[in-house]
Amino acid sequence: MSLTAGIVGLPNVGKSTLFNAITNSKVEAANYPFATIEPNVGVVEVKDERLTNLSKLFEPERTIYTTFEFTDIAGLVKGASTGEGLGNKFLANIREVDAICHVVRCFEDNNITHVYDRIDPVDDIEIINYELQMADISTCENRISKVKTKAQTAKDKTAVFEYNLLVKINDALNKNQNIRTLTFNKEEKEYLKQFNFLTAKPVIYVCNIKEEEINNPESSTYFMKVKEYAEKEGSQVVPISAKIEEELSDLSKEEKQEFLDELGITRSGLDELIAKSYATLGLETFFTVGKDECRGWTFKTGMSAPQCAGIIHTDFEKGFIKAEVYRYEDIMEYKTEAKLKEVGKLRLEGKDYHPVDGDIMFFRFNN
Repeated sequence: MSLTAGIVGLPNVGKSTLFNAITNSKVEAANYPFATIEPNVGVVEVKDERLTNLSKLFEPERTIYTTFEFTDIAGLVKGASTGEGLGNKFLANIREVDAICHVVRCFEDNNITHVYDRIDPVDDIEIINYELQMADISTCENRISKVKTKAQTAKDKTAVFEYNLLVKINDALNKNQNIRTLTFNKEEKEYLKQFNFLTAKPVIYVCNIKEEEINNPESSTYFMKVKEYAEKEGSQVVPISAKIEEELSDLSKEEKQEFLDELGITRSGLDELIAKSYATLGLETFFTVGKDECRGWTFKTGMSAPQCAGIIHTDFEKGFIKAEVYRYEDIMEYKTEAKLKEVGKLRLEGKDYHPVDGDIMFFRFNN
């Protein structure tokens, strides 16, 4: 399952430094089949401690963690929605991603010039939000002009539905509201997918703070302003030091842990960003285990057992019979699958089962 988050931000906010850290941390190509990685895409392993522990238990020949993609989006300036700078490329690239990681400068440094000669992270956020809103307004108005006559004169049900929905969205956008903050029913949500609106995409605000604030980000006035802004629209916020992340990306696993301990934090900002990206996109992980391989698989919350089987191979979904399922917590307690069977912790699930995060599964299927 290939989902990606796009990294956006104004110039000199730390976007490139963060992306450099991501690309330095990228997964080995051998562990990321099925794709040719473009220069502006960084694929990182999702360091899941559960899979590490499963590998210690099963001692497989190889361990394959799940992966997540970050795309470095072209820089933005005011007027991007009308084609200024690299505006058209910027907007086109954002349409292709599933979520937006908006890097915001939350530090002062006289040696690094701010493009607008001031440090105001909320204003920086609103510059980009405005450009995305203007692009969405253009999409809305173009479509409204095409469907309006049919909706008002022919009384076509589909046209009336679309017209009313787009007018609702357009009104909100003109009031400086992002589409992701609006409420829609199931039918409306499904219909909106075809338009790929920019402000409908979930956002994670990545606050690039000073190194000395990393173990206490709430001491940063700038960070707290962004956190308050994010909470109002129901978005996630992650504090990072892009410089620290770049340093961490060059270290071995042991050196990285020592550095984190010295900093007084439990995990890196990049690991936190990956976790928040997973949560924002409604992603979870199931595992397959054995002597040959222990592996994590990414799935969307609510998927059925056959659909999860299809992530491994389409034949598994087509010929799905049953799934043998047990929990990560149970195998760590009882140590062997034989013991799990003995105590009734291993069960068979059918097509109606919806896996949950931390399930360990073996799929039975017809060829």
